[in-house]
Amino acid sequence: MTQQLDETDLTILRTLQRDCRIGLEQLAHECSLSVPSVQRRLKRLRDAKLIQKEIAVLNPAGFDYKMTFIVLVELDRESLQQLDVFRKRAKAEPQVQQCYYVTGEADFILICTAKDMQDFETLTHRLFFENSNVRRFRTSVSMERTKVTLDLPI
Repeated sequence: MTQQLDETDLTILRTLQRDCRIGLEQLAHECSLSVPSVQRRLKRLRDAKLIQKEIAVLNPAGFDYKMTFIVLVELDRESLQQLDVFRKRAKAEPQVQQCYYVTGEADFILICTAKDMQDFETLTHRLFFENSNVRRFRTSVSMERTKVTLDLPI
């Protein structure tokens, strides 16, 4: 889905990536446009699904979920149905923050959060041990959140 974006569209998108709470007036000022013009552009960008979601990134230090895990998952069977079953299971699991279907050694890479190792073990039982199609999974524990973003370098 390639859309023709002008420099003003890109300015709007870059600005929203930095802070999606920016007010329309400030956004209009940064783009040298009127508020109604910015509103129309935002509607077009959202309707085109170029803006998929506007979220807050929380600081895990303020919550119980202090651990991050990177999990490589290898499935036994890779039929379209089996892949879809795993995707749905990962999407439905609140502790799975990101899920990628990948090429290479693994079939999926998951970014998961947990309160502690026991909580992660419980998650592995739900996601992997109770799924007969999971051949194996390998886990790395994050030592530090060095960078967390979904920004695109536009």
